[in-house]
Amino acid sequence: MKRRDFLQSSTKIAIGAGIASMLPLDLLALKKRIGANDKINIGAIGINGMGWADLTALLKVPETQLVALCDVDKNVLNKRVAELAKRNVQVKNVYTDYRKVLDNKDVDVVIIGTPDHWHCLIMTDACAAGKDVYCEKPAGNSIIECRSMVDAQQKYNRVVQVGQWQRSNKHYRDAIDFVKTGKLGQVRLVKAWAYQGWMKSVPKKPDTAAPEGVDYKMWLGPAETRPFNENRFHFNFRWYWDYAGGLMTDWGVHMIDYALLGMDSPVPKSIMASGGKFAYPDDAEETPDTLTTVYEFNGFNMLWEHATGINDGPYSRDHGVAFIGNNGTLVVDRGGWEVIPEKINGQLKMEAVSRQKAVDNGLDLHAVNFIDVVKSRKVSDLHCPIQAGAHVATVCQMGNIAYRTGKKIFWDDSARSFTDSDANKLLAAEYHNGYKLPTV
Repeated sequence: MKRRDFLQSSTKIAIGAGIASMLPLDLLALKKRIGANDKINIGAIGINGMGWADLTALLKVPETQLVALCDVDKNVLNKRVAELAKRNVQVKNVYTDYRKVLDNKDVDVVIIGTPDHWHCLIMTDACAAGKDVYCEKPAGNSIIECRSMVDAQQKYNRVVQVGQWQRSNKHYRDAIDFVKTGKLGQVRLVKAWAYQGWMKSVPKKPDTAAPEGVDYKMWLGPAETRPFNENRFHFNFRWYWDYAGGLMTDWGVHMIDYALLGMDSPVPKSIMASGGKFAYPDDAEETPDTLTTVYEFNGFNMLWEHATGINDGPYSRDHGVAFIGNNGTLVVDRGGWEVIPEKINGQLKMEAVSRQKAVDNGLDLHAVNFIDVVKSRKVSDLHCPIQAGAHVATVCQMGNIAYRTGKKIFWDDSARSFTDSDANKLLAAEYHNGYKLPTV
């Protein structure tokens, strides 16, 4: 806390596109200008995929330093330690159990880059331990988990940023600002989609012993105990209900987040979904490779689509959000945004807006925003606080629940539950192996 108090009174480092785009090696010289006692100490938990990307982004911020790495796979740990050594970054503490990171009094900030089924437990434990948290998306692996995560942040008054880094991109913000001008006219339909042609079939593989160096029991955590299978480990955990929610929660939280932002939307009144394993019916995945979900809100519908093995989605984009109004349609993706006017009898109903390209690095700026708030303690300045991350994760979970029940389901916001008993059975993730759903 003394270190944070000092940082709150220090002069902020100017954050421009130049610094945000610099490589970690380029920033080492800049970091040396700040004394050892002025640092924000980072402990990274889960460093194989996005956790490593998040750590790399946070280490670009001059006030930070790494003091602990944690992963259940010692092979990943050894790889990351070697990569950091090449950058002259020495790791003081290396763990395979996340609780040792939380017990380390030197750690100020925790990165959670684990599979989804671990997010809630680690985040709530981290808040209780007095740590600020940068948590990968989706926030929770169930609607009830999302609630617990919000409750933990509020109870312990911690800074919690969810890794929906598009909220830090200027062009996304500009696009939403345009939607809210009203120039599109009444927006009655919003489309969000992810067509991922590079995601191919996952062939079935036999169960085996866990690789040497992997603490598989810890990796499973609250998930159901099953024999180790390579298909369920590392990246492909996304396609199994035990650990995640497929493309709906992987890409959906990014795209649907901006759909909700543009429409200032709370929660839907009803949800229905249809899809399945249409592309690869006999492969190893559980979650649908093809899905269409319709959300009913007051005054408009939102449509979510995803498909693996196909690149050419709506508006010839493999991902994006489209706000379809009476006067025109705004389409935004990670590369930029544009407005396509409606044309009636040869007359345009509004002026076109040519493609406005992305100009910055959203992940880097998201990391900067997080550290700024760790210093200032102004949680309202976060670009994606846990409340926002939990909101969109909840909406995405609703879509998966509609798919899994095979019903059109209705949400009772006053009761914070569905009107259907089968849907309500899926509100909470089932915990195993002696773990219990966190309650705050």
